[in-house]
Amino acid sequence: MMTEQAGARPVLVLLHGGGPGVDAASNWVAVRTRLSAGFRCLAPDLLGFGTQVTGDGTAGLLGPAAWADARARQVLALLDHHGLDRVHVVGNSAAGGAAALALLAAAPDRVGRAVLMGGAGTGPLPRTVPFYDEPTKASMRATLARLVADENAHRDLLDDLAGLRLEQALRPGAEAAFRSMFAEVAGGPPPVDAGTIATPVLALHGERDRVQPVEVSERLAAALPHGRLEVVTGAGHWIHVDRPDEFCTLVGEFLSA
Repeated sequence: MMTEQAGARPVLVLLHGGGPGVDAASNWVAVRTRLSAGFRCLAPDLLGFGTQVTGDGTAGLLGPAAWADARARQVLALLDHHGLDRVHVVGNSAAGGAAALALLAAAPDRVGRAVLMGGAGTGPLPRTVPFYDEPTKASMRATLARLVADENAHRDLLDDLAGLRLEQALRPGAEAAFRSMFAEVAGGPPPVDAGTIATPVLALHGERDRVQPVEVSERLAAALPHGRLEVVTGAGHWIHVDRPDEFCTLVGEFLSA
């Protein structure tokens, strides 16, 4: 787990996205230093990814809601371990965003404010499982390219990440975990009712997101009693990579309000 510590800075829990081979450190590298200037950051590898591919609590999980609930329990255990009563949260996309929503529903007293990115898993499931039907470096590179608005602006980063994430995506258990996260199931736990969330939430969405349309976050923000939407001009799904300065400003101002 990536941890930044200092004095009395407010604690910010960074929950990474859900692409194949992702981990916390690589997901937040573009904004970690700047966010750490104002917050003590905790960035765990979420269940099913990184060091937690087959972590405690993953056995038998099937479908997005079950994984989101398990990750919310994981975050609560992390807060208890560090003796933290109340934190802010940034949740990225279908893994971290959905986990953040589940956390807000399960333990609203533990979160002061939350930022949800890219629709927070409230949009439609992907029509096909990315990468694993063709588990090659070229396939991984193409998967990552969809996450930014202009891959030519991030060519070196995407090349480096493709190698790292290919290795992590091919670890034992990683494919089975990933496929189970996006499985359609009947009779599983219901999705979070956004209308019951009392926490102030900032929904961030990239104007040029090719993974989920802006309308997904528009619906989410409208359903949240204290939700607000910011569409980031020129950004893709990875707002924090395409527009890191604007991302950090929006997050810092909202969480400090």
